[in-house]
Amino acid sequence: MSTASTPTSSNYYRIDNARLANHEGLQRVRLDQGVVKSIQPMATPFLTRQEQALDLDGDWLSLGGIDLQINGALGLAFPDLVPSDHPKLQEIRQFLWQQGVDGFLPTLVTTSMAKFQQALSILSTSSDSGSSPQAQILGVHVEGPCLNPAKRGAHPQAFLQPLTRETLELVMGAYADQVKVITLAPELDPTGEVVPWLRSQNIIVSLGHSLATAEQAHTAFEQGATMVTHAFNAMPSLHHRQPGLLAAALLHPQVWCGFIADGQHVDPLMLKLLLQASPNQGLFLVSDALAPLGLGDGTYPWDSRQIEVTAGTARLADGTLSGTTLPLLAGVNNLVQWHSCSIGQAIALTTEAPRQALGLNGLGPGQPASSLLRWHHSPDTQQLTWQRLFAHSS
Repeated sequence: MSTASTPTSSNYYRIDNARLANHEGLQRVRLDQGVVKSIQPMATPFLTRQEQALDLDGDWLSLGGIDLQINGALGLAFPDLVPSDHPKLQEIRQFLWQQGVDGFLPTLVTTSMAKFQQALSILSTSSDSGSSPQAQILGVHVEGPCLNPAKRGAHPQAFLQPLTRETLELVMGAYADQVKVITLAPELDPTGEVVPWLRSQNIIVSLGHSLATAEQAHTAFEQGATMVTHAFNAMPSLHHRQPGLLAAALLHPQVWCGFIADGQHVDPLMLKLLLQASPNQGLFLVSDALAPLGLGDGTYPWDSRQIEVTAGTARLADGTLSGTTLPLLAGVNNLVQWHSCSIGQAIALTTEAPRQALGLNGLGPGQPASSLLRWHHSPDTQQLTWQRLFAHSS
């Protein structure tokens, strides 16, 4: 569900009987001048005021999603951006907003230095345009090129680079301030200098496409790495004698793990294990969506190769899993239908958790009403559907 109701012209608006992640019981949310003013339990007395009210009747309320790993949409891969793609980039931002996404990190997978620079340049100049609301670009996620060749997945071997400060300076060039997250394999840096340097640049370090041992991962976390890219994928499996990167991450209180919930990248049973192993913090959902997001199944170009998209799953010609075309919020519905976690937790994994991982505020006073989503769960079908409550702030 993705329809939007028409906001009133009233300065005040009250939302009653809403369920919110991280809140017990039904809540009352008051809006003032198009922003959230307060959140209180329904039992809390309040002054009578002439204001319009919307009764959610126990439905869930959240902010829109935040996607920290998305490679493209509507046929455009972010690493392939050229100056003439500015209108297409605006179209993608509008499309993502319509898909319930408030903000995202365009993800640049391993490519040439020239293409890294060009894509960063174009993304740095994208701005709001027109009257249609758009998902915000919150920075750029650079996934590569300093990845372990043995766990490169669909990343092209020819463009992999050694993990050094000099390499990453060439990747980012003059656009280091645009980079929010870098995925790297920490075992490739024998000096131990790269992670602290990236943190000094206010760049979040995410470990991925890696053969790091638990000890190597722990060292990187102590140096300042705070994320893991697509848990389970492109890293050693959990093993009872060789716990590896993922086990070290799940046991570290300051580390966030992204994961994909399409049912192909990770079996639903393993996702349930992951969520039960870290029930209260440290996980967020990503789409890892590729350029065909928003298009149908079929064969599409991907760098110099082609990918085949079938039922939303993308693979290279040799069968290598390369990503999805599943919208971010569809993963929430999957988690609910698989009984992987509670409804509130599933919603929070795309709305609250990624904001926390970036150091952003979640649902609370000051957030725009235009970001509010209403979620309805049908017990008969186990379907979870959503809609934006307001097209614009009122």
